[in-house]
Amino acid sequence: MKDKIPGIAFLALILFLWMPPAVLHGEDTMPETFVHIEEVIPDVILDIRYFSKHNFLGVRVDGYLAPTCILTREAAQALAKVQKDLAPFSMTIKIYDCYRPQQAVDHFVRWAKDIDDTKTKKEFYPTVDKKNLFRDGYVADRSSHSRGSTVDLTIVPLPAPVQPVYHEGEPLQECYFPAGMRYQDNSLDMGTGFDCFHELSHPDNKYIGPQQRSHRLLLKTLMEKHGFKNYDKEWWHFTLANEPYPHTYFNFPVK
Repeated sequence: MKDKIPGIAFLALILFLWMPPAVLHGEDTMPETFVHIEEVIPDVILDIRYFSKHNFLGVRVDGYLAPTCILTREAAQALAKVQKDLAPFSMTIKIYDCYRPQQAVDHFVRWAKDIDDTKTKKEFYPTVDKKNLFRDGYVADRSSHSRGSTVDLTIVPLPAPVQPVYHEGEPLQECYFPAGMRYQDNSLDMGTGFDCFHELSHPDNKYIGPQQRSHRLLLKTLMEKHGFKNYDKEWWHFTLANEPYPHTYFNFPVK
C-alpha cells in the first residue's frame, strides 16, 4: 500500500501550486498606471530617505534618481482621501518611501549580507545582530513596495515644523530612544524613528507612551478607512489591500 500524503501537507502543496508566480518587470519606463504623488496630492510633504544617505544603508540606494514618490494611481487616490481627512485638523501626511524598484531591494540584500558593514547600526538596528535581519523579517529579497501600492509615511502638524537636515558623519542616535534624544523628525511622535529595526516599532507595541499610541492609532485608523493594511512590524508601512499588481515586482527607477 502506498503512503498517503498527510492532509495538511497535501493542502499546502495544493495552495503552493495554485498561487500565481511572482512576475518581474525590468523595463526602465514607468507604466501609465503609475503616477507621481504630487499629481494627486500637490501639497504633500516628502522626505524620501533612500535618495539621501540618512537611511540604514548609509548611502543613496540604487534606483533612486530623484527624491520623489511614485505609486499606482489607485494607491495615490486612496492616500489623497487620508490627506483630505487630516486637513481640517491642520495636519498632513509626510512620505518616506513609495514605489521601490527591485534594484533597490537587491541593494538592501547585498548590504544585509555584508555583516561587516555596521556603520548605521547605532541608529537603525542598535539591538539587532545584523546577521539576523533576514530571519527577523527586516530585510527580504522581495518587497511589497516594488508592486507600487505600498507607502511608508507619518503625520505632520501644520504649519509644518522645520525638518532638520542630516549631514553625513554627524553622530547617530538610537532610533528607539525618546523623541528628544533620537534624530529629530518634524512629525507627530510615533514612538520610534522611521526604519527603526526594533520591537518598539511594532504598531501594537504596548511599551510606548499613551500619546505615541494615540498617534499611531490615528494613522492606522485613517489608512485602514481608505483601504490600506498595516505591516505588523512597522508602524509606518501600509499596503493597499486591493492593490492592482499583487504579484508583479517592477524595476523602473524612481525619477
